[in-house]
Amino acid sequence: MDIKTADVVLCEFYFSDLKASKNRPVLVLKNNLPYDDFVGLPISSQLDKLHEGEVEIDNSMFQFGGIPKKSKIIIRKPFVISKNVVIKKYGSLNQSDFEKYHRLFCQYFGCDCV
Repeated sequence: MDIKTADVVLCEFYFSDLKASKNRPVLVLKNNLPYDDFVGLPISSQLDKLHEGEVEIDNSMFQFGGIPKKSKIIIRKPFVISKNVVIKKYGSLNQSDFEKYHRLFCQYFGCDCV
C-alpha cells in the first residue's frame, strides 16, 4: 500500500503482552521514505474532552475519503509506526488542513515549521 504524508490510515497495534491487538486510525505526519516506517499522530473518537495538544478532525478536512466519525488528533503523542501494521487507508487530508495540524505540532513541541 502506498502511504503518503497527510494520509489517514488504520493500524493494528499489539498490547505489550502481544496476545491481543486493537485497530486505531493514525495521521501520517511524515513518511520516512525509503524506510519502512512513518511518523504518525494517533486519532481518537473519544471527544468528551479536548486536552492541550488535541484538535478535532472531521470528514470536511479530507481531500478524499474520510473517517467513520468525528474525532480528535492527539498532537502531543507522535510515534514511529511500521508500515507493516497498516490495514487500510481511510483517505488523505486536504493540504490546508494538514498544514494546520503540522503548524500545531510545531507550536506544541517548539520546533520550526517549514
